[in-house]
Amino acid sequence: MGLWHGYSIRSRLTLVATATMVVICVLGVMMALAGLRQQRAEYQREAMIAEAVRVSDNVRLNGPPHVLSGGVSEAAQLFDADGRLIASSPDLKGLHEPMMSDADNGGISYTTQERCNLPAFPGTCVIVLKFPIHLRDGTWELYSATKAPVWYGHPAQLLALILGGLLLVAITAAGTHLIVSRTLAPVAAISGKLAKITESDLTHRVPMPKYSDELHELAQVTNRTLDRAQSAVEQQLRFASDASHDLRSPLTAMRTQIEQALMYPEETDWPKTADMLLGSVERLQHLVADLLQMSRLDAGYARPPEVVDLTGLVRCELDRRPRGVEVVRRLTDGVTVMGDRIGLSRLLTNLLDNAERHAESAVTVTVARRPGDQAEQAVLEVADDGEGIPRHLREEVFRRFVRLKASRLRDSGGTGLGLPIARQIAEAHGGTLTIEDSPRGACFVLRLPLHDSERSLP
Repeated sequence: MGLWHGYSIRSRLTLVATATMVVICVLGVMMALAGLRQQRAEYQREAMIAEAVRVSDNVRLNGPPHVLSGGVSEAAQLFDADGRLIASSPDLKGLHEPMMSDADNGGISYTTQERCNLPAFPGTCVIVLKFPIHLRDGTWELYSATKAPVWYGHPAQLLALILGGLLLVAITAAGTHLIVSRTLAPVAAISGKLAKITESDLTHRVPMPKYSDELHELAQVTNRTLDRAQSAVEQQLRFASDASHDLRSPLTAMRTQIEQALMYPEETDWPKTADMLLGSVERLQHLVADLLQMSRLDAGYARPPEVVDLTGLVRCELDRRPRGVEVVRRLTDGVTVMGDRIGLSRLLTNLLDNAERHAESAVTVTVARRPGDQAEQAVLEVADDGEGIPRHLREEVFRRFVRLKASRLRDSGGTGLGLPIARQIAEAHGGTLTIEDSPRGACFVLRLPLHDSERSLP
């Protein structure tokens, strides 16, 4: 089996088709030879019967001959009604028994059989005819024999059949190889293009076959995969560039502050400088934590799911947060979901941080059950009363390190990764995070599959 798989698909298909045609040709030649032999044997039987009729007529008119010779049959015997040998061929003069004594035709019609290794014909097969001749004194019997046709028939016919079979096998092998080669040509083209694709150059695309078949679909899927791979690589490059920029900015500010303090140590307000440096360090900590969280989400890291009381989680988070702005609570008890409690807590924290940074006076948090497309959903809304986000920019805020030119320009408290992390956590839980219309400000809506705790009870 391993040796078989070592061949190419083209070679394997050609071998299978050729072997199949060889079997078909062998069976066809054997059937043709059998048919031709049967036809020749039937022709010989008819000729022997016609000859027996002539001998019978001659016996009735002229009496029995002394010697039976000539004609189609190679040997013949004539017995009278008492079973005495009356005449025979010269080769059978020493044989006084019938060539086919065990045949019984009831004395009415003739009988033909194919016999091998008869005493008169050792080592060969013959067709024997037993023909009754009805006379006044009883029924005489005429036996005649001729060699049966060999299995291969005429040598010319055998040669023609063999050459024809070989020609069919050759045509099958060449045709299969040509058809498979043309069929697999797009695969070779696709492989050639894929071999040119490197990490630094993902712009190449595989050629599309002309016909809409499985290879055309393969090329389409391959190109779509390459599109996604290129987008992912470009996104990672942008992410690395933006992360480097965001890490460099606070580090540069910290270096400048330290250098300035060292240049003018007597004029430096060291507690104030330390406080400024501590703020920059905290910003770096938040950024590194967000980068680590984003990398874990990109890698598909997930904790085992558990039943999470979404209402309780929101209530606990709101209770522990410092009161920067007024928070209006609209919480429905008993809203539960299946998921990662820590991840959902991070999602909620990011939404609340974003809302508090951009709210003018209040943030409204809502937890409720609402109908979905197929079943009820758990819905979390976090709305602020700031200036809001234009519709055409609502998806932009979920991109990493996006900076809006409006009043929601990211301030010193944000990293530009909070909302992208929140959306990835929502999608990892089989939910969605979108921005919906609100009378004032921005309204972030999280929808998750609702867990029915009552049904899960035993």
